Amino acid sequence: MAVKMSSSISLSFLSRNFSAISSPPLMSSSKSITDFFSPPPKRIKISETLISKPTTISAHSKSGPDNVDDGSSLSVEQKTKIEFNKSLARAKRNLKICTDRVSKSKEEGKFVKLEELLVEETWIEALSGEFEKAYVKTLSTFVEKEISGNVPIYPPTHLIFNAMNSTPFDRVKAVIIGQDPYHGPGQAMGLSFSVPEGIKIPSSLGNIFKELKQDLGCAIPTHGNLERWALQGVLLLNTVLTVRNHQANSHAKKGWEPFTDAVIRTISLRKSGVIFLLWGNSAQEKSKHFSKTNHILEQLGVLPVNWQL
Repeated sequence: MAVKMSSSISLSFLSRNFSAISSPPLMSSSKSITDFFSPPPKRIKISETLISKPTTISAHSKSGPDNVDDGSSLSVEQKTKIEFNKSLARAKRNLKICTDRVSKSKEEGKFVKLEELLVEETWIEALSGEFEKAYVKTLSTFVEKEISGNVPIYPPTHLIFNAMNSTPFDRVKAVIIGQDPYHGPGQAMGLSFSVPEGIKIPSSLGNIFKELKQDLGCAIPTHGNLERWALQGVLLLNTVLTVRNHQANSHAKKGWEPFTDAVIRTISLRKSGVIFLLWGNSAQEKSKHFSKTNHILEQLGVLPVNWQL
């Protein structure tokens, strides 16, 4: 990771009118996600992130894909397993589509268009028109040129939009934002902080695992693959989605920041109850943010995240 991350976490809660609760304001075209979170807004206490009046969750609560009280007799664990399996099948389908498109383009001696690598329908609808903007066309040309060059580009082409292809827009319940993809061979997999099994766990991710153990007692895993989080609705989004081999920030300020700004803006405008887990030097104290995240989700009638890998 291009930036060293501390093990401290800053927790923000997003509502439709989230600027009113001291969460980050909507981003203007002159600000990127990096500006958006550094320096961060005033630290929010967990009590301030909840709805102003206590909410009683019942069978009459608003339903959704992860609603806990849907009137059935299934346990939370059973519901979580069912939803996980559905998400896994959907993510596998999306991955296959991307892989096939990249393979076909190579056979034809062409470069697959950037917009064709985002295949999850809910994100295509949510970001409608974004790929038609001039900055994305410029970005696409840049990425195509870089991939066709002699220096390896990470992550692999079919995983560039892995975060969104793995976590549908309608299922986003939490967001973990990173900066650059890992720039070593075999590390980047299109999910912030995540590395494939068999790859050494980076120190930044190791700090996250230590925080999890202190908070929830989760056993520290032997691998750094965070796909299970993504499949449960945790959007693992980097601010820049590609990078050159061993050249941190080499694709910064090439157009990715406005695009990922648009992703965050879309979440803020069209979703409520989304939680941001932010690692950074600015966080002032350690707190049980993973358990608090699940507490908020349960208060909203949403299935909590099983953080154990």
